[in-house]
Amino acid sequence: MSPSPRLLIIGLDCAEPSLVLDRWRADLPNLDRLMRQGSYGRLESCIPAITVPAWSCMMSGRDPGELGVYGFRNRPDRSYTRMRVADSRAVRAPRLWNILSDAGWRVAVIGVPGTYPIQPVNGSMVGCFLSPSTAADYTHPPELAAEIADLVGDYLLDVPNFRSDDKPRILRDIYTLCDQRFAVADHLLIHNQPDMLMLVEMGVDRIHHAFWKHMDPRHPDFVANSPFADAIYAYYRHIDQHIGALLSHCDDETVTLVVSDHGARPLMGGFRLNEWLRRNGYLTLRTAPSASASIEQADVDWSRTRAWGSGGYYGRVFLNVRGREPEGAIALVDYERERTELAERLRNLPGPDGQSLGNRVFTPQSIYRNVRGVAPDLIVYFGDLAWRSVGTVGDGSLYVRENDTGPDDANHAQHGLMILHDPQRPGNGRQLEGAQIYDILPTLLARYGIAAPDGLRGNALIR
Repeated sequence: MSPSPRLLIIGLDCAEPSLVLDRWRADLPNLDRLMRQGSYGRLESCIPAITVPAWSCMMSGRDPGELGVYGFRNRPDRSYTRMRVADSRAVRAPRLWNILSDAGWRVAVIGVPGTYPIQPVNGSMVGCFLSPSTAADYTHPPELAAEIADLVGDYLLDVPNFRSDDKPRILRDIYTLCDQRFAVADHLLIHNQPDMLMLVEMGVDRIHHAFWKHMDPRHPDFVANSPFADAIYAYYRHIDQHIGALLSHCDDETVTLVVSDHGARPLMGGFRLNEWLRRNGYLTLRTAPSASASIEQADVDWSRTRAWGSGGYYGRVFLNVRGREPEGAIALVDYERERTELAERLRNLPGPDGQSLGNRVFTPQSIYRNVRGVAPDLIVYFGDLAWRSVGTVGDGSLYVRENDTGPDDANHAQHGLMILHDPQRPGNGRQLEGAQIYDILPTLLARYGIAAPDGLRGNALIR
């Protein structure tokens, strides 16, 4: 008989490799054992290193350009300020659970970003944080929702308002979120006996954003002697215990993958991208706002605007091209020159201390194999993700400490982690070098001899 499950995937959104693989490894006995017996290493994320699209890139072996998903929200058309959340309907490439379902595997998928609205699988699925509420159809089959309610009560889909100053409440909700995720995983593992179970635990991401400055002296707003100084450390320990309990329900031959979509780093501040574009003649307002305003609220003169940006953990810059956008100001013949010049200026921006900020600027055509949908013209990592992109425009400094979406202590980092334990092919503590998020799908399919879709971007790491 096949082991039950054959494959267990534990996704830890935003888990930081320097904490798991090094700093706290000795205090994480279950993860340490998987590393000693298996293979592990840093895992380079997609660009941008954002939850949406990263988990879909990992599970499909396609890059954001191929998927046409460039962030949590995307331009659905060439209008100026309309953005649409990239939910499961935006991902048209088959993902791991689709491929395994077609191969006859019984699957269980819990909380993987990009799975709402729910789509049928051969087995069960519990929707991600994009699910609006548990009153919606957030499970497959639908009756699974009642099982979950009987098991845990009010099921948390995400930590409500995790960007706030109510730290005790946020911490309680993070633990509830985690405990419920693993309780549902235990339940499905024991009662449904799937061939593959995958869960993504979002609490790691939420605790980084809410509590990083209480832990890290490098943070500009470090809180010395904080009562929350050990909050992140204690939470990693808590998750490790849950992983041990989940593994106790698995067969001795179960292949286990622990993986994160990106890492984390202290957030040093925000750069007001649209304000910089305004000051440098790219973005024109008809009337100046009395206070900082979002690009949606600002009175933009689009006929005289050459570029505008989007806020978030990274910057997206859109050029206003004649014949492409409704009131395009850049002639198509000048497009590449304008884009190259703007990219160079953004790349060389000084920080608030006058020294180079260390920005990285990408064009979609140079980093993706295909460019679908409405892609940004430039993708900008301010300070290599040490600074977030703030989308407001109006009076004020270009560099700000406060975040435009609420208190936030951490930004994403380009590398997450992976730990792969295969009892039939012990890694004996081998460290993987150069692994990329696109390698996960071909690695898992090769392990089970399942034909991979044509043209996957990654390669099997272990054969």
